[in-house]
Amino acid sequence: MGSPEMRKGGVDDLPAILGMLDGAVAWLVSQGRAGQWGNRPWSTHPEAVEQVRRILTEGTPWIAEIDGDPAGTMTLTGRPGPEVAPAGEPELYVHSLVTDRRFAGRGVGGALLAHAVDEARRHGVSLLRLDCYAGGDGRLVAYYEGNGFTPTETFTVGDWPGQVLARRV
Repeated sequence: MGSPEMRKGGVDDLPAILGMLDGAVAWLVSQGRAGQWGNRPWSTHPEAVEQVRRILTEGTPWIAEIDGDPAGTMTLTGRPGPEVAPAGEPELYVHSLVTDRRFAGRGVGGALLAHAVDEARRHGVSLLRLDCYAGGDGRLVAYYEGNGFTPTETFTVGDWPGQVLARRV
């Protein structure tokens, strides 16, 4: 199996992206970590499907492929979602980073984040940010720290704890 190759995605990739998100939910639930994305597949939540569709149309989706198969995805936009304040300077914001569980451990997430850094440089933007689930065992925040991001502010949506992380490029 090869290494991840990036291609621009689009709304046509919505079924594959929802499949990745559904697989991630199932895996998280199996690990006793339902706090991050709940315990129901994203594809069964009309509001979640619409949120993913909106992000895909507002931003630039990227699909990491291994040997032609979608292995992971993220969408880059120029601003965060409504629960996070804009940075006050030009930024690229990473949304909906997820890896297909079939490709776990293959560096897909890291390759997508490295591509986000390349895109920020290409666009002349020196700030790359993202947010993630900050609850549970903290492994997700630690993952992003291991990929060069630094925690900044926290936020909550209902009882869901979030962490914003930033990386200068």
